[in-house]
Amino acid sequence: MAAPEEPELSQAQTEKLLQFQDLTGLESMDQCRRTLEQHNWNIEAAVQDRLNEQEGVPSVFNPPPSRPLQVNTADHRVYSYIVSRPQPRGLLGWSYYLIMLPFRFTYYTLLDIFRFALRFIRPDPRGRVTDPVGDVVSFIHNFEEKYGRSHPVFYQGTYSQALNDAKRELRYLLVYLHGDDHQDTDEFCRSTLCTEEVTTFLSTRMLFWACSTGKPEGYRVSQALRENTYPFLAMIMLKDRRMTVVGRLEGVIQPEDLINQLTFIMDANQTHLMSERLEREERNQTQVLRQQQDEAYLASLRADQEKDRKKREEEEQLRQEEEKVRQTALAEERRRRTLEEEKERKSECLPPEPPADDPESVKIVFKMPNDTRVERRFLFGQSLTVIYDFIFSLKESPEKFQIVTNFPRRILPCLPTEEQPNPPTLKEAGLSRSEVLFVQDLTDD
Repeated sequence: MAAPEEPELSQAQTEKLLQFQDLTGLESMDQCRRTLEQHNWNIEAAVQDRLNEQEGVPSVFNPPPSRPLQVNTADHRVYSYIVSRPQPRGLLGWSYYLIMLPFRFTYYTLLDIFRFALRFIRPDPRGRVTDPVGDVVSFIHNFEEKYGRSHPVFYQGTYSQALNDAKRELRYLLVYLHGDDHQDTDEFCRSTLCTEEVTTFLSTRMLFWACSTGKPEGYRVSQALRENTYPFLAMIMLKDRRMTVVGRLEGVIQPEDLINQLTFIMDANQTHLMSERLEREERNQTQVLRQQQDEAYLASLRADQEKDRKKREEEEQLRQEEEKVRQTALAEERRRRTLEEEKERKSECLPPEPPADDPESVKIVFKMPNDTRVERRFLFGQSLTVIYDFIFSLKESPEKFQIVTNFPRRILPCLPTEEQPNPPTLKEAGLSRSEVLFVQDLTDD
């Protein structure tokens, strides 16, 4: 059994199909069409999902709840900067450190054992992301309640959306994972992250996304980036057509040092970003050229279609004119045959011509419109209709005519009218034994 044929595409759908193929680089038109149909011909959603599929990033429009976030973290050229906790100084510092060491070790050991055991009783609720945007917004609200509103501009969206925006805008994305229980988190937020110089630098130079690892969205990102300690910062950018981690900063870092390290990372990768910009501009130019070519093709196609339409109209008009001429010729032929039949019938119905020596005979000479002369004898008692039928029966007579006397000039009433249903006889019309009558052609009238 043959497969049903796919419906034909409209002009708008064809243009979207060509644009989608140009944006994604897919060679199969069938695959492009299936993808667009899955997204109800929303080209922005289709292109975004295609890019997410290539990058391993979940879709902004239909994010899968259990799919792990993927960013290229396997690049061995990632710049890593770790700030260790300062060693105790002096006798008092070492004494405090040694006294607190057993308690600290016992606390964190028991805490890890408790968390490990809790996993067997109740699965970690952070493993299921149900409201990623809500997780981010909740973290920002809690952060402002604790540290105030003087902080870098947080990206208020999911991690996937932040990645997509950074990729689309060709900007750096700085990710901050907030460890609520870590001992260095509070110091980093107050003395580094919320300072004026750091706030200005991050808000003007890059996108800044942050979330607590205690939230499902933050926990999922931590599983993707695999941080070692807190505070943790990761610099992500588009590199080799993939969103790639190009810098990792861990530990309590001072404001000036943070700005210097981020500037170093940005300078070191600026060539990659410029290369991506140039490549994107080239793709855009190629797309514009392709679009111009498509528009030129569509314009040419429309011109050809218009030319074909006009040609069909002219052919149809010519056919109608030819048909009209043919019908006119047929009508004229039918009229001519009808006229000939009527002439024959009138000729057969004419009374016989009387002899020349008949005292009641009238000799009439008819002068025809073509200057020929016809002569015939009639009787005084015959109606004028007889002489009209005689002229009508002649082949050279016109279709419509009237009979006129020469002097005095008058038109003979040969045909019946409402006022005179019975035309007069030749005698009543005042004709003599020898007359010359003129046949006047009325066909044109």
